[in-house]
Amino acid sequence: MTASWSTLDTPIGPFTALVDDDGAVLASGWTAELAALTAVVSPGLRPGAPRRFTDLGPVTAAVRKYHDGDLAAIEEIPVRQRSGAFLQHAWEVLRTVPANSPVTYTEFAALAGRPAAVRAAASACARNAAALFVPCHRVLRTDGTLGGFRWGLDVKRALLAHESPTDEQGRSRA
Repeated sequence: MTASWSTLDTPIGPFTALVDDDGAVLASGWTAELAALTAVVSPGLRPGAPRRFTDLGPVTAAVRKYHDGDLAAIEEIPVRQRSGAFLQHAWEVLRTVPANSPVTYTEFAALAGRPAAVRAAASACARNAAALFVPCHRVLRTDGTLGGFRWGLDVKRALLAHESPTDEQGRSRA
């Protein structure tokens, strides 16, 4: 399999995306290191020697639009991840969690059809290779704290603040 990758500067830091030849995101995250992404791609999807580009077309445009305030821009970008049936389904469910409507791990497990499988739901977040496009940052602990995030809690906090309709003082951004 061949693939392409690019790193762009965002207000949160460098963001790298790895896409296959069909334009589907294989992995993405807040790093400038391609190796940090290829390591989390399913072995059956892992590309040989990805080509570096400055622009990945629709993927790059969606990341820029998202950071410019069009939070829905990431929704139409295809993602390709491979794992067991529950994880595949859970990743699809994550794509339906709207911006500014975070859910708890317990709620996420219920949305994924296995309300008692909270740890499996948390594992789906932890094993998600396509951060931002599969918005696992929108899942919180039951007490409202952030929980974990592969790219760091500062990034998760920044993403949630960016998606909030209010600023840090509680004033409407609209």
